[in-house]
Amino acid sequence: MANWQRPLGDALWTLDRALGGQRRPTRIQKWVARHPIGTGLCVAVPFTLFFLMLSREEEPDDLMFAVVFGLALGLVFALTAVSERLRQRRLKRLGIWDGS
Repeated sequence: MANWQRPLGDALWTLDRALGGQRRPTRIQKWVARHPIGTGLCVAVPFTLFFLMLSREEEPDDLMFAVVFGLALGLVFALTAVSERLRQRRLKRLGIWDGS
């Protein structure tokens, strides 16, 4: 059953390499990889406030939509930060980057 995981992982790393994933990370990428929760919050809070500003007062469902959508965007960015952390860990393991 676990035989499909290895080829899928290899395909993802091949795609990453084709998109330039073997380059050294920038300062922003290093910070994002070190702080995935902070990254998610830095995105979720402004988007939630923005959607709250756009919501109508007479519609209580708009408030719930704003909070849920803001948190969903924060989750997407946090998961992206975790994937960047995995990419940087792989660069260290391959000896492409020393972690500085």
